[in-house]
Amino acid sequence: MPNLTSPLAGKIMQFYVKVGDTVAEDDEFMLMEAMKMENPVYATAAGVVKEIKVKEGQLVEEGDVLIVLE
Repeated sequence: MPNLTSPLAGKIMQFYVKVGDTVAEDDEFMLMEAMKMENPVYATAAGVVKEIKVKEGQLVEEGDVLIVLE
């Protein structure tokens, strides 16, 4: 199963997907705030969202697993 991970440290602002949604590689799936800027986050793999591991408002570090795909 591929995982979508955080490309940088920051705060989760908004998810654009939910469990059961299909994502394609390079789809924008989340918005996060880092360095006082809003940054879109893009999928690095395609699949169906099996689990969302973090919540909106949560602080994450680079490399943290955000979404598990199947």
